[in-house]
Amino acid sequence: QVIIILTVTVLLAACREPSADAEGVDIYAQLCANCHGSNLEGAVGPPLDARSAAADEPDDYYMVTITRGKGRMPSFPRLSEEQLDRLIAYIRQRQAAE
Repeated sequence: QVIIILTVTVLLAACREPSADAEGVDIYAQLCANCHGSNLEGAVGPPLDARSAAADEPDDYYMVTITRGKGRMPSFPRLSEEQLDRLIAYIRQRQAAE
C-alpha cells in the first residue's frame, strides 16, 4: 500500500511542469527529488550523487533517461532542451561538490 501511495504521489508531482525559465535546482526539486532524494542520495529511485553509477555516464545518458524514462522511472518528454541542460548542470554541479 505504501508503494501505491508513493507511486501516485510521484505521478501527481510529475503532472506539474516546471516553468520554462526554472533553474535546475527547481526542476530537480519538482520532478526528481521525490524519487532520487533531495540531496541526490536516492530513495525510491537510485542515487544520483557522486557515488552513483550514473555519475560516470555522459550527459547524453541523462538526456535519454529523463526524456524516455528507464525501468520504473517515468519519462519527462515535455522538458525543453534548455530545461534539460539546466537540470543536468545542477546534477553535475552537486556531483562535483562531493
